Amino acid sequence: MSKNNIMSIVRHWQDIKMKLVFESVLIGLIAGIFVVAYRVILDLVGEFSEKAYHYMKFHYWLIPVWFLILIAIALFVKYRTKRVPMMSGSGIPQVEGELLGHIDMSWWKVLVNKFVSGALMIGAGLSLGREGPSVQIGALVGKGVSRVFKRVRVEEKYLISCGAGAGLSGAFSAPLSGIIFVLEEVHKNFSPLVLLPTAVACITADFFNKVIFGFAPIFNLSGLSVIPLKYYALIILLGIVIGISGVMFNKSLIWSLNFYEKMKWVPESMKMIIPVLFAGMLGFILPQVLGGGHHLVVDLVHQSAGFKLLLILLLSKFVFTMISYGCGAPGGIFLPLLVIGALIGNIYGVIITSVSGIDSVYVNNFIVLAMAGYFTAIVKAPITGSILITEMTGSFSHLLSLSIVSITAYLVTDLLHSEPIYETLLTRFIKKNKKQLIEENHEKVILEIAVRIGSTIHQKRIMEITWPKACLLVGIRRGQQELIPKGNTQILGGDYLIVLTDKKLETEMNKTILKLAEE
Repeated sequence: MSKNNIMSIVRHWQDIKMKLVFESVLIGLIAGIFVVAYRVILDLVGEFSEKAYHYMKFHYWLIPVWFLILIAIALFVKYRTKRVPMMSGSGIPQVEGELLGHIDMSWWKVLVNKFVSGALMIGAGLSLGREGPSVQIGALVGKGVSRVFKRVRVEEKYLISCGAGAGLSGAFSAPLSGIIFVLEEVHKNFSPLVLLPTAVACITADFFNKVIFGFAPIFNLSGLSVIPLKYYALIILLGIVIGISGVMFNKSLIWSLNFYEKMKWVPESMKMIIPVLFAGMLGFILPQVLGGGHHLVVDLVHQSAGFKLLLILLLSKFVFTMISYGCGAPGGIFLPLLVIGALIGNIYGVIITSVSGIDSVYVNNFIVLAMAGYFTAIVKAPITGSILITEMTGSFSHLLSLSIVSITAYLVTDLLHSEPIYETLLTRFIKKNKKQLIEENHEKVILEIAVRIGSTIHQKRIMEITWPKACLLVGIRRGQQELIPKGNTQILGGDYLIVLTDKKLETEMNKTILKLAEE
C-alpha cells in the first residue's frame, strides 16, 4: 500500500501529534549542530578576514593575491548556484515555497551547497546574513529526517517547519523568535499542531547552542533604560520614519535584482564577481560594513559615533547590501536589515536628542526600537520583530515600546501598499526557476487552515458552503476536540479545517479555501 494513499494519510493524521514531538527533538538536535557549525565557521572566517586586511596594509604585494582569491570564490559559488538554483539568495522564500507546494528541494544537495557556498560568500565580506541560510539549512534537516524515515507529505511539512524554527533559534540564540517566526511568517497561522513540535525543536536547538557551546544572543542589548511614556509620541514618529524606510528597502532590493538581470553586457558567470570586488575595496576603506554586521550594532550600542560617520555607514551598508544580494549569492537579508535599522535608529536618536532636549541615554532605545520596526516594515511580521528584539534585550520591560513602533511601521507599509519581502522574492523565484518546480503527481496531502471570525464560512453549516471539487473535508479541530464533519456541522471562527487534496493541487486549494476561511 502506498504511503501516500488516502487511508494511510487519514490514519496517520490521527496520531501525528506525539510522533511530531519525538521527531522534533531529533530535528532540533541535528539542526542545532549544523547551525552552530555554520555560526562557528563564519566567526572564524570573519576573524581571519579582519586579520588579513590588517596584515595587507603593511604588505601591499598580497593585495592582488587577495583579490584573485575573492574572484575564485565568486566563480566557484556562481558555478554551484547555476547547478543548484535552490541554494541562491536567502533561502527563506524557498522554504515557504516548499511548504506551499510550489517547489521540491533536494534536501542533501541544497544543504551541502548552501552550507559551503554561504560560508564562502559571507566570509568573503558580502553584506549578507547567516540567519536566512540557517533557516533553510534547518528546514532541509527537517526534510531529510522525513525522507530517511519515509514520512508522508503532511508530516514532512511539519518537520520542515520544525527545522526552520530550529535554524533561526540556533542562529540568534532566540528560541521564542524561532517559534513565532514559523507561526507568523512561514505558516501565517497559529496552529497548535505547528506550535508544539516547533517549540520543542527550537528549545532543543537553543539548548544545544547555549549549554554545549555557551553561545549567547548575537546582540548584547541588555541594560537599556526604560523610555518614559511622555516620549511615546517620538516612538510613533520613529515608526513612521522606519515604515517609509522599509518600503524603500523593499523597492531597492527588487530594483537591484532586476538591474543584475538587465546587465546583458556582463557575462552571467561574472556577475557574482562584482560584489566581491566591492567587498575587497571596502575591506580597506570601511570594514565595518562587511559581512552581516552584528559587531557594528554592538559598537553602536556601547560607543557613540559622529553624525557624519553614521550617515556614511548607513548609505554604505544599504548600497552594499543591495549589490551583495542582487547577484543571487547564497545569503540572507535578515541580519543586514537589522543593522540598517539600527543605524537609522541611531541617526534618529542623535537628531531627536539634539533638537528636543531628551536625554541622550535614550539614543540606544531608538536603536533597538528601529531594529524591530525596520524588520516589521520589510518582512511584515510585527510579533516576530518585537519578540526577537525583546530576547536580545533580555527584558520584557521594553515590549510595549517595541510593539508600538512595530505596529506603526506595519500600518505605514500597509498604507503604502508594500508587500512582504519574502513573498515578493518567492514570486520572483518561481517565475525564474519554472523548470525546478515540483512536478505533478498523484500523491495526496492534508491542509490545515484556520477559520477567521466573520469570514465567509463562519457559523455556516458544511452543506451550505460551496467547496472546491478537488478537495475533501476530513476533519475539524476545535480546541482539543476532533470533530468528524457532517453536512449539518456548523463551522465556527477559530476552527481548523483538515482538508485532503492532490499534491499537484496543493497550492491552488490552499489559496481557494484560505480565501473562504479569511474573507
